[in-house]
Amino acid sequence: MPRSLVKYPDPRLAEKCSAIEEVTPELRALAEEMAEIMYTNEGIGLAAPQVGESCRLVVIDLSGPEKREDLHVLVNPVIVEKEGETEFEEGCLSVTNYRSVVQRAEKVKVRATDLDGNLMEIDADGLLAICLQHELDHLDGVLFIDHISRLKRSLYDKKVKKWAKKKEQNTTSSND
Repeated sequence: MPRSLVKYPDPRLAEKCSAIEEVTPELRALAEEMAEIMYTNEGIGLAAPQVGESCRLVVIDLSGPEKREDLHVLVNPVIVEKEGETEFEEGCLSVTNYRSVVQRAEKVKVRATDLDGNLMEIDADGLLAICLQHELDHLDGVLFIDHISRLKRSLYDKKVKKWAKKKEQNTTSSND
C-alpha cells in the first residue's frame, strides 16, 4: 500500500527516529517514494516520520517541485556546526494550513551518508540551512510549531480540533 503524508496531531510525528543500520532495497524504495510524495505535495523537503516511518532519512530538493534537479537523500543526518541566527517563515506538509516565523541558525554544517554509504558534509546557509534544520527536527520528533509561542500554538491546536470535528461530522452524515 502506498504511503501518504502523516498530518499533525498524529503522535508518530512526535517520536524520535531510529538510526539506519544499513541501506537496503526497501530503504532505497522508501527514499524514492518520499521524493515523489514531496514533489506531488509541492514541498522542498520531507522526513521519514512524515510518511509514517521512524528512521533517520530525509529528502530535500530546493529546485522542486517543478524542476526536480537537485535531490539530496540524507541517511542518518546530524548537524555538526551551527552559526548565527535568522528568522524565516516556515510551513510544513504535515502541518495543514499554517505558516509562522521561526528562529533558526543562519548557517549549518550537516554530516550524513548517501544511499551508497558515502560520507557527505553539506555547508549550508539561506533556504538550504533552514530546510535542513526543519527536516532534521522531524527526526527528533520536533515540528516547526514547537518553536512558536504558546499562544500561537494553542490557537493552531484549536483550529485543528475544529477541523477534525467538522471532518468527523461530515463522515458521520455521509454514512447515514
